[in-house]
Amino acid sequence: IHQSLMLLSYPQVFALHHGLAAAHYCLPVEMREWWIQVGLLTVPLIAVYLHIPPPHLSPALHSWKASGAFFTFKGNVIFYKDSWGAVGSSDVVVLLHGFPTSSYDWYKIWDGLNMRFNRVIALDFLGFGFSDKPRPHRYSIFEQANIVEGLMAHLGLMEQKINLLSHDYGDTVALELLYRSEHNRSGNLKISSLCLSNGGIFPETHYPRFLQKLLKDSGFVSPILTRLMNFLFFSKGIGAVFGPYTQPSDGEYWDMWTGIRFNDGNLVMDSILQYINQRLKHRDRWVGALAATTIPLHMIYGPLDPVNPHPQFIQLYQQLVERSTVSVLDDHISHYPQLEDPTGFLNAYLNFINSF
Repeated sequence: IHQSLMLLSYPQVFALHHGLAAAHYCLPVEMREWWIQVGLLTVPLIAVYLHIPPPHLSPALHSWKASGAFFTFKGNVIFYKDSWGAVGSSDVVVLLHGFPTSSYDWYKIWDGLNMRFNRVIALDFLGFGFSDKPRPHRYSIFEQANIVEGLMAHLGLMEQKINLLSHDYGDTVALELLYRSEHNRSGNLKISSLCLSNGGIFPETHYPRFLQKLLKDSGFVSPILTRLMNFLFFSKGIGAVFGPYTQPSDGEYWDMWTGIRFNDGNLVMDSILQYINQRLKHRDRWVGALAATTIPLHMIYGPLDPVNPHPQFIQLYQQLVERSTVSVLDDHISHYPQLEDPTGFLNAYLNFINSF
């Protein structure tokens, strides 16, 4: 029991102490010892619960990790996957994933992209997937954009025009990269095209999930909440942003959760979620770059998305980004279109790429 008590944080021990004290003074004498025994038995159970080891990698996740590589950026190790594909093409596509998942979000369209592009590249952002998840750390969109540029330099692609394909959180990273490219910032990427998908790029039409708002705004309570997060809680939350007919399988839920728990990623989610506040603060910078660019633009949109709801989101997008083409997928496709409708998503993207 003493070892289990040592595993608890100070707020947890403080709460336990006062709970037991209340039981001691408020209950009849014959009940006090019983409640104390219950409390002492509960402590090790809570301690074990809060320190459940991460699940083992599934064969699919293990294969994904084994087929990738790592590079170091400012002391942090970043996972990436780089596949050589179509012979005779020089086109490169870089995939930027969403929150709270990882580069594995692209696995259903990876082979299809390999048939069209010479190189298909994806990374796990800092704090996600197989990459390092430092804490405490001030996670930011600007840092993630720096990491993408660092990866391109590592791969010798800073002089190569690249196509960006992004989703959710990755959309905002892509917009920062676009801003730098448009303003000829030193070390910026040469962007050939940009395709976004279901990202909350407009704060006024973005509706974060309850847990996201709770984690980003709860201050000292957030670290406690991240430790209390478990698979059932996660799967219910993430399932709410998939369509009713396109729900992940149990194995897919576990792969998502495993990617989060790898390197204790659940413990940094509150820090990463500050990107929602960053979107609001830097709206003019990022939306302005999107509205002003002259590169080919496309949006692939799952219209059942509760985070970026239809029709408000897509109407505002078409109003502000007049040059962009748009693919709206079937009515039952929601926030993860590349997983829910990989064929429709891939066809929409390739039609866009082949149009210029």
